[in-house]
Amino acid sequence: MKESGVKHPAVEKFARGVSDQTRDSVRAASIKVADARKTTLNEVFRDLNGARSQAAQIKDYVLDNISNLLSQLEMKCRLNGIEVHWARDAVSARKIILDICKDAAPAGSTIVKAKSMATEEIHLNSHLGDAGYKVVETDLGEFVVQIDGDTPSHIVAPIIHKNRRQVGKSFEREGLGPYTESPEQLAAQARAYLRGKFMEAKIGISGVNFAIAESGRLVLVENEGNSRLSTTAPDTHIAIMGLEKILPSEADLPLFLKLLAGSATGQRMTVYTHLISGPRRRDEVDGPKSVHLVILDNGRSKAINGPYREILRCIRCGACLNVCPVYRQASGHAYGNVYSGPIGAVLAPALQGVEALPELAKASTLCGSCEEVCPVKIPIPRMLLQLRDEAVRKGAHVEEVPWALYSFGATSGFRWRTGIKMLPMAKMVSHPLKKAWSEFRDQPQKEGRDFRKWWNGRS
Repeated sequence: MKESGVKHPAVEKFARGVSDQTRDSVRAASIKVADARKTTLNEVFRDLNGARSQAAQIKDYVLDNISNLLSQLEMKCRLNGIEVHWARDAVSARKIILDICKDAAPAGSTIVKAKSMATEEIHLNSHLGDAGYKVVETDLGEFVVQIDGDTPSHIVAPIIHKNRRQVGKSFEREGLGPYTESPEQLAAQARAYLRGKFMEAKIGISGVNFAIAESGRLVLVENEGNSRLSTTAPDTHIAIMGLEKILPSEADLPLFLKLLAGSATGQRMTVYTHLISGPRRRDEVDGPKSVHLVILDNGRSKAINGPYREILRCIRCGACLNVCPVYRQASGHAYGNVYSGPIGAVLAPALQGVEALPELAKASTLCGSCEEVCPVKIPIPRMLLQLRDEAVRKGAHVEEVPWALYSFGATSGFRWRTGIKMLPMAKMVSHPLKKAWSEFRDQPQKEGRDFRKWWNGRS
């Protein structure tokens, strides 16, 4: 598409170059999951709104008591035999994990890795690769992303932007098997390849969906079985989690498991739910010999004490992405950040500062669909407005369209009346405000009587 000469926010600019194939794939998949979510959650919960309110209250309790809960989690994990490490930022997290890997296996060894947004956040794979380790993503979507040299386009469905023909070509190129478009055969090809990696790996890395402060247990949910193999086949298991992933007690877990499965994939429950209580016991014949938990801050403590703390309620279900009209049009890569969609538009600047990503808050229609589907009732539209205001006040974001001109006219009765009278002449005048509005919209046409004449005539 030919550019009009008007400057556009980064997400909008990216969306202009998105292929029809990518847009069709993203839209079809997101609509399908969004529809399934609505049906499933209304079947699972008699009072869905009440369940969401309860989950929001639990997550707020976590944020209000984060220090005590983290201390309790650390104590319980250590009693379970889990070694706990604290990472202030991405640099320290990468160093901690690399040091564990060096103690567990020499450079050149294979590391199998389950899906984890926290590892994406700290760019762990490239760091371990630079140190000589061979990191293999074992989630099917993440595996495709890895062999294609791509990045995830969705926090739950990494290859939502691809279709099975593209995956088939990638597998054929990598020698995994003959070209096929059958999802079952593609899965079988990936399984055959990855089974060998699980058997040779000495280290497995995973994320954490929930960590139970009361018991010190780590909870992972998945649908493929790769997380189970990544966390039990290798001798060393390294789990990394954002510090907000805590739940106070075991009794809280069923509610969140149901909300997460329904919101993320439209399932009543995920196929696998792993409750990790520590390394292999003396009377057990399998499982890791050591388990390490890396608790990541990376801006979260600051966010907890800031105006966007409610974004840390997020359980990474991706429901807000699936209903967002901007995400469906632009895809996840448009956001230029690990966390995309409405959640990313708030979480990324909340963690990194609005100055780093001032344009993300503009990537929304403010339709409110994201808040309507959020299982923990995060007020995303309100925070997007706050971020927009903060970005402008700090000078981090300059409006591409000169709305100051509109403000100048709208704040004076005389100027407003004069502008209304001159409105018929607007079609003959070129202005950036007019171009930006009319590029994808029809210009408004006058309809009916003149309001002021009508109003004055009444009196």
